Amino acid sequence: MRHVYIRGILAVLWLAAAIVSGISGRFEMAMLYVIICGIFLYSAYRAHHKEQDGEGER
Repeated sequence: MRHVYIRGILAVLWLAAAIVSGISGRFEMAMLYVIICGIFLYSAYRAHHKEQDGEGER
């Protein structure tokens, strides 16, 4: 379960970086950070559901 939390925290950090980049006017970097945030969130979501279904490794 720790890896799910770590991926979620990293997603929040990338989202914060996207917000800061958007405010400073670097919209290209902001979009890149939003994409990276989405990848981390999707990864955390899939890992969480994999654990709930009993398919996760221990």
